[in-house]
Parts: sequence; C-alpha cells; structure tokens
Amino acid sequence: MRFDLLELAMHGRRPQLPSVLGPSDRVTGGGWTFGAGLGDNAAAALGLGAEEGDVIVSIGTSGVVTAVAADPLVDEDGFVADFADGTGRYLPLVCTLNGARVLDAAARMLQVDHDELSRLALSAPPGSEGLVLVPYMEGERTPNRPNATGALHGLRVSNATPANLARAAVEGLLCLLADCLTHLTAHGFSTHRVLLVGGGARSQAVREIAPVVFGLPFLVPTPAEYVGLGAARQAAWALSGSPQPPTWKPPATTEYTADPVPEVLERYADVRHLTEGV
Repeated sequence: MRFDLLELAMHGRRPQLPSVLGPSDRVTGGGWTFGAGLGDNAAAALGLGAEEGDVIVSIGTSGVVTAVAADPLVDEDGFVADFADGTGRYLPLVCTLNGARVLDAAARMLQVDHDELSRLALSAPPGSEGLVLVPYMEGERTPNRPNATGALHGLRVSNATPANLARAAVEGLLCLLADCLTHLTAHGFSTHRVLLVGGGARSQAVREIAPVVFGLPFLVPTPAEYVGLGAARQAAWALSGSPQPPTWKPPATTEYTADPVPEVLERYADVRHLTEGV
C-alpha cells in the first residue's frame, strides 16, 4: 500500500483502512469465518483449475479472454486489464461488449433456432465464401468504438445464402475474440492451453470453428457453474488454513482441433475498421 500517496491526497492525514486478505488468509468474527473472496473471472479460473499459461475464452453476454500469468501484464494502450487471480498470481483480461448475442441476432435474422444456426454454419466453407461480419452490434470496447455498428462485407449474389451468413456470424464473433488474445500475446504471454466456456460454448459451430479461426486447439470443459465452483474451492481453502488451495478434481474436457485457415482472420482484419460510428 502506498501510504505516502494517500497522505498527499488526504493533505497529510493517513486514513484508517481495512486489511487486505491474501489468497489463503481468513478472519473470524461473530461465529463466522471469512476468506478473501473472488471476482467472477477469478472464481471461474479457480473452479476450472486453470494453470499458469492457460487462456480462458468465455462467451456470454459479452466476450472475455483471460489468462493465468505469473507476472503482471502492463498494457499502456488500455486494452488489457491486469487483475489478480485467486491464488496470488495474475489474471490479465480483455473484454468485448459483443458476445453470444451476436449468435442470437444471426438466428433472428435467419428465423432459426440455435441448433439450426449451428448446422447451417458448419455446412458452409471456412471464410463463408467471402462474407465477413464485423460484430460491433452494441458498439465495442475492444477496439474502443462505443458508437460503432455491425457491418456485413463481401456480399455477392453467389454467396448470399443462409449458411454463409450463419458461418460469418460465428467467424466474426471468434475473430473479435481472437483479437483479444492477440492483445495478450503481444505483451509476451505464452499460451499453454485454451479453454472455452460460457453459454456460447454450447454451440457446436463455435466449438468446431474456433480452432480454425484461432489456429489453436480448444478444450471445452463439461458445462458447469465454474464461478460457483471456484467460490466453493476458495471457501474450502479459507477453512482449511492450508498455504495451498485444496486439491480439486479438474473438469472433464473435450478437445477440438482443426486445420487453421489464416485467411479468415486476414479478411476480418481488412474490414473491421469499415463500420459506422466511433
């Protein structure tokens, strides 16, 4: 704690501040035992048993790409927020405004349910025959374009099919998240494993197309409430008094691999700036 800075801000006075608990610390009072507590992303990482070098791609209402790192990651451009994880390490995080609702919007446009959207997307070839969706449908924070809109590029009579539109929606969402991972690796982060979670991970198309876009294998854990599981593990740790978190059975995972198609990301990079609003 920088008490010298606090004293400057408080005109020479030092405020009384509560103690900050470390990951394995606990305090008791009134018959209760309290641990340090966790934010949702840190809890999910702890519940998943994420290790140093792991990347977690979470597709919910928004998209979140986090990584477990031994050292802090400082991004002067502001894309990466450097949080703490639940074990005393670091959890650099890049977040998007647009997530699974991109798939919701595509399903509405095509008047299909999510299973059919997934089937359509997987029936189209990588690259959607030149169709590219930039999914800034609710503005975007990565990049920082709060007033931007989504845009569809490369539309021709020959590629104007439901299958190509479905695949372009999945690819556009994944390209947006791949950009987030690029912000982490640009600062020297070395990826060990990539875990895919969240409501969007239930899409078969998302699971199968992710390795095509990212050029990396993906591990998809069995669906579970990993934030809640992480909170339970942290509570057990606080009660145990152990310096290390309790042994926790890692979730079963299914690996998805595919031949990467770099042209998908390249075409996306060519047009992602061609949207309305800033």
